[in-house]
Amino acid sequence: MSDRQFNIEKLHASYIVRFKGTNMPLIRLAVPLFLVIVLGFMSAYTVESGNVVVERTLGKVNHEEFGQGLQFKMPLLTVALEFSAKEIVIDINDLQPKAADNLSLRDLDVSVFYRVEADRISELMVKYAASASRGADGIYLPAYGLVVREARSAIYENVSKIDSLQLHKQRDVLQASVLEELQRRLDHSDPGDFQITRVVVRALNTDPSIEAAIRDAVEAEKRLEAKQVQVEIAKKDAEIEIERAKGIAEANRIINSSLTAAYLQHEINTALMRFADNEGSVVVLPANMQGFDLILDGSQLNRKSN
Repeated sequence: MSDRQFNIEKLHASYIVRFKGTNMPLIRLAVPLFLVIVLGFMSAYTVESGNVVVERTLGKVNHEEFGQGLQFKMPLLTVALEFSAKEIVIDINDLQPKAADNLSLRDLDVSVFYRVEADRISELMVKYAASASRGADGIYLPAYGLVVREARSAIYENVSKIDSLQLHKQRDVLQASVLEELQRRLDHSDPGDFQITRVVVRALNTDPSIEAAIRDAVEAEKRLEAKQVQVEIAKKDAEIEIERAKGIAEANRIINSSLTAAYLQHEINTALMRFADNEGSVVVLPANMQGFDLILDGSQLNRKSN
């Protein structure tokens, strides 16, 4: 081996020894530090506004709900499940319930809005473990399946109380009755835990034969309303004619009551005086001067002497 090769190998060996001697302590520190950082990330989590977290450690549920903000849990051993405590909407579509007249609807779509008390979510999670549903955003919806089942039952029950021809007119009544019935059912099993905030009937389509019957009923009702208007107009016209006749009769009564014998005699005297001013006029008077007709020679009226 030449001196040059010997020096190169010696230099290389010295670098290896120096590298090992200076970096081993850093590696020993980096591994625990890395594990601490990983465990820190695994133990910390945040809760969004309007949601709560229920922790489950080795299968045991902690019934203290944790609200919004930064929270910590035992890493690896504790699972944090985030539930929505905000208003939740359930869309129930394509229902075909029977109405009171035993006719089925073609399509009924209803939306039900509900909330769960935040401090009762852990108890409901345990009680209705199979009913919780996970939303598209990963947030769990408490007792979702329970509310869906009870809502469907309440809808079918209340539709059966209204005739199919009246459902379109009584949509508000149907919404209110479904809300009341659903709230009653949930309060019976879990008093105060659920609040049904709204029920909205989004679509209500009946069978085509029922639709035709509804149109016929509407047209008949409109014709009836038109006839009733005509009857009212005729009644008012008759009342006007009666009042007019009463007015004429009253006027005639007043005139007749004012035609006394003295007044008639006065009018006759006045007329005779006017006839006297016309030469050649002929006036025929009854002997008793009562109840006579004046017979005048009209050709001689206003004739002037030559």
